[in-house]
Amino acid sequence: MARPRRIVLVRHGESTGNVDDSVYEREPDHALALTERGRRQAEATGEQLRERFGDEHVSVYVSPYRRTHETLRAFHLDPGLIRVREEPRLREQDWGNWQDRDEVRLQKAYRDAYGHFFYRFAQGESGADVYDRVGGFLESLFRSFEDPDHPPNVLIVTHGLAMRLFCMRWFHWTVAEFESLSNPGNGEVRMLVLGDDGKYTLDRPFDRWRDPESYGITG
Repeated sequence: MARPRRIVLVRHGESTGNVDDSVYEREPDHALALTERGRRQAEATGEQLRERFGDEHVSVYVSPYRRTHETLRAFHLDPGLIRVREEPRLREQDWGNWQDRDEVRLQKAYRDAYGHFFYRFAQGESGADVYDRVGGFLESLFRSFEDPDHPPNVLIVTHGLAMRLFCMRWFHWTVAEFESLSNPGNGEVRMLVLGDDGKYTLDRPFDRWRDPESYGITG
């Protein structure tokens, strides 16, 4: 099994929906583009990634959303060194189709009270639903490591929630631990690094907005 030395998770740059939530009433979530600031964020992240990867090959997985594709394009990675696959299981949490801003704000308040992992948006998904599909992707990723020529780097361009849930699944974090974590900022990176002991560690933690509140011994 040729496990990669690095698995790099990147959140997309700032999108139009990040600065104006009324845009969801006019455009589908998957079609939202980066802002000019978001493109600059992605370009800055790309500069760091190019320095990190050097002349090594990279297996790239990208969410099918416009903002993640635009983020990946702004990295300006050498096309001769990357293999890109669009991966629908890495998409953003579904919040329904056309979104009424006031209704979504109300549901976000319900989610804050109910819990981000278990609350299901009307006509959409819960965090637990996203966990299941991210877990399915992770199993496919593991199978890809069976290729003896697998690249030494994996790059995943996705969304903040998917990044946290990927790490939750990988490191076996509890729901309470997940609930205590904040999303990374736009264009932020988290990297899983393979150690000499054969185990992966996270290069830096996610910010916490509260202490975990566990129901049992797993906390």
